[in-house]
Amino acid sequence: MEEVIEKYDVIADGITVEIGILGGKGRLSKYKIKLPDFSAPTLALLDEVKHELLIEVSISTTEILDPKAIIELKEKFRKKAIALLEKHIPGIKEESKRYLAGRLMQEMLGLGKIEFLLNDINLEEIVINSIQEPIRVYHKTYGWLLTDLVVETEAQIQNYSNIIARRVGRQINTLNPLLDAHLVTGDRANAVLYPIANKGNTITIRKFSRDPWTVTDLIKNNTVNSEIMALIWLAMEYEMNILISGGTASGKTSLLNVCLPFIPPNHRILTIEDTRELVLPKFLYWCPLVTRQPNPEGKGEVTMLDLLINSLRMRPDRIILGEIRRKRDAEVLFEAMHTGHSVYATVHADTIFQTIKRLVNPPIEVPPNLLEAVNLNVVMFRDRRRGLRRVYQVGEYLTSESELVSEIKPNILYRWDPAKDKIVIHQTSRRLFEDLARHTGLSLTELNKNLAFKTNILGWMVKNNIRNIDEVGHVMNEYYLDSATIEKLVRGNKKPKELLK
Repeated sequence: MEEVIEKYDVIADGITVEIGILGGKGRLSKYKIKLPDFSAPTLALLDEVKHELLIEVSISTTEILDPKAIIELKEKFRKKAIALLEKHIPGIKEESKRYLAGRLMQEMLGLGKIEFLLNDINLEEIVINSIQEPIRVYHKTYGWLLTDLVVETEAQIQNYSNIIARRVGRQINTLNPLLDAHLVTGDRANAVLYPIANKGNTITIRKFSRDPWTVTDLIKNNTVNSEIMALIWLAMEYEMNILISGGTASGKTSLLNVCLPFIPPNHRILTIEDTRELVLPKFLYWCPLVTRQPNPEGKGEVTMLDLLINSLRMRPDRIILGEIRRKRDAEVLFEAMHTGHSVYATVHADTIFQTIKRLVNPPIEVPPNLLEAVNLNVVMFRDRRRGLRRVYQVGEYLTSESELVSEIKPNILYRWDPAKDKIVIHQTSRRLFEDLARHTGLSLTELNKNLAFKTNILGWMVKNNIRNIDEVGHVMNEYYLDSATIEKLVRGNKKPKELLK
């Protein structure tokens, strides 16, 4: 027998619905949404109101393409829908009015019932495979779940794909059956039409975190410890170049995002991504750049290389590249490092040694001497069996000179011990602190003192549960503007109420 494992509410477009996770011994868990059924007269009334809304509310191209305008358009729709409902049903209850207006907005401006899934912060993925099976979701706690939602026709799935495509000024049709785009919410959507997707039209939506991870979260869940985060902070404060490696879904981008608040507030930051995933605190001086795919005629493409080359003309202090994939991207990125820009990027590789091999061999194949510009390499690891993500290795690159060629070798400073689930010291640094001392003019004693201070700040943040992205941003901003105030709070172990106002 199915049991209710968990219940919680989700709010979308002013409508509150109850979500139930069902399961039981020997049964796969299911995801159910408690929605009221409409009678035939109510459905007929909604159709009539829809028709009137289409006539009375005009929509411009700007409103369709601009995320901010969409919010205003929804509000315009809501007010008009409520007025029409009051006209057709005098004395309608406030709750019913709000619910019906919300449903009208979802069907006319959104993705119907899928809007409830998009507003569930516990979901990471939403998949419509075809009309032959229910929608599936990936839940942060329970993994893949079968929902009780079904899209009724293939035409409806294609219509959802068209809505997504129009929002980014693109098309999806028989000649162009593939779509990679993003929703107004920032979520990434991929659509494939029949017969390329042989079962039927399919849509996959990867959810963009509404409440992104912060350094406090990663320390609390044992992904990393305060000592390593303090080392990364020290390196980022003094403009060292950092690579973050790891396998697929190991948490590379999440770690990069967590580290970005460590950048001083007066530095100009440029981020370059295929899809917007990075979220920075409000106090940072940030310009996000995103690539664009070509139109059906093959024109208008903006690649990472285009953005990377252009970014060098925008006077950046820090350049963040979503991922190094191609030789030309890597060459420009390493050239930026050598010309004095502080650079952070991710790369697919399982260890520090594999990172070096991947960078110096095809298809990336950059000259080994360029890797000398990298000051720190952090490797992420995902233990799929136990569902853990951990910082696997932290290290630096050393140059081994021979008669014929210079060779880059890794020096691992920290490594994860899986038996103890603990990050342990592996080797002492032979280069990073030397680079920091030369770059800052600080002695080794001063650097170690700074490192200890940062470790204490991070421990204080964990103890006081300072975990919201803007709260963390406030602390970092205060550290750079008035470190004495932070030091006083940390030493006295005082709660940061005044600081976070």
